[in-house]
Amino acid sequence: MKKPAVLATSLAAVFATLLATPALADDFPSAISVSGEANVSVAPDLAQIDAGVANDAKTAKEASDANNAAMGKVLLALKGAGIDEKDYQTSRLSLQPQYGQNKSTGASPVVGFRASNRVTVKIRDVTKVAGIIDALVGAGANDVGNISFEVTQASKLLDEARERAVADARRKAEIYAKATGVTLGAPLSITEGGAPVPLFKARMATAPMAAPAAVAPGEETLSVTVNVSWAIKQGQ
Repeated sequence: MKKPAVLATSLAAVFATLLATPALADDFPSAISVSGEANVSVAPDLAQIDAGVANDAKTAKEASDANNAAMGKVLLALKGAGIDEKDYQTSRLSLQPQYGQNKSTGASPVVGFRASNRVTVKIRDVTKVAGIIDALVGAGANDVGNISFEVTQASKLLDEARERAVADARRKAEIYAKATGVTLGAPLSITEGGAPVPLFKARMATAPMAAPAAVAPGEETLSVTVNVSWAIKQGQ
């Protein structure tokens, strides 16, 4: 008849332990969550520009013919500059009436037409950007702008930045762990913040340039931020 008493005592001890565990856990957070950052600066290796021509004439056919001839010269200039045909593409083609104003009647009669044609050009050697712009202007392009520089190998460089960002997060977490008297455990979750877009854009005047074009590609800064939660244990 004494065995039931021993069993009841053992069960009471187990329940007391289970009840005490949550209270102990409440005194210590289960994780340390920090963010890590890393930046990589690199020179761009691809440039993209828009170039076009616009022509005015009395009739639509005259404007269109003049514009086709002008764009033909621009395309020849691109070929002469060593740009592969796959690297330039027509981006806008338009033929619009031009309106005047009849002061006596207030009407807006058609007084002519404007034809325009634009191409987008990829330049895979950024050191040649200024020279190509000069060649386009010399061939008759009277609308040049929307220059952008890009890093084509961004994925590989961002992978390096991700490793450094995680290392930065660990460094911060270890500081917090030491300051609070706990031991850093394994990472519980890792998320990347935002979506890095390694692209720089600049605009240029659309009027013909008498002096050689001055273009500065500079450097692109690729940034990565990661949010990491680390498990912790009490004590050091």
